[in-house]
Amino acid sequence: MTLLLIIDILGTIAFAVSGALIAMKKRLDPFGIVIIAFVTAVGGGTLRDLLIDTDITWMRDTTYVYIIFAAVFLAVIFRKKLQYVRKSLFLFDTIGIALYTIVGVEKGIAADFPVVICVALGTISACFGGVLRDILCAEIPIIFRKNIYATACIVGGFAYFILRETPLTDDFVVIISGALVMLIRILAVSFNWSLPNFYPEGDSKQKLK
Repeated sequence: MTLLLIIDILGTIAFAVSGALIAMKKRLDPFGIVIIAFVTAVGGGTLRDLLIDTDITWMRDTTYVYIIFAAVFLAVIFRKKLQYVRKSLFLFDTIGIALYTIVGVEKGIAADFPVVICVALGTISACFGGVLRDILCAEIPIIFRKNIYATACIVGGFAYFILRETPLTDDFVVIISGALVMLIRILAVSFNWSLPNFYPEGDSKQKLK
């Protein structure tokens, strides 16, 4: 197995568990849990493949479908072990965006796209499964709030190309870039970093009415 394939599988598992956790938090039935987990795991990758105009990965290789079902099954079985659902959701979501950012960038490179487009594909791969998950669960997607989320993917994507110009091996470039995405996301949550909010204090509630 190549490192990229391993990363892709691990990202699928992480996002599937993330989707299953939020679905259980919303008290959805078993069918709803599977659908949310599936959309979270393959939503971003599906959009990426459509933009690249290539075969959709999970339709070409049904192994991903079985991996998602297995991940959902384990998440349901061990749901009581995951006592801190919010922390568990954050952990799996963070792992997922880090891994899928790298997968998306690599797919863009394979399709011979420019650097900016490759980074955009990495960000789409990482974020848009979560966007679909949040929309289906009646939440405002994290990417559309002021949280440092997509920004971490963008930084990690550009770091990937910078590191490629160093003597580091390809495997180390992948690992360091993915770790950087995770580090930025963890630090942003730990220290409450956020993007600027352009609404005056107290004005956001009025905007929502």
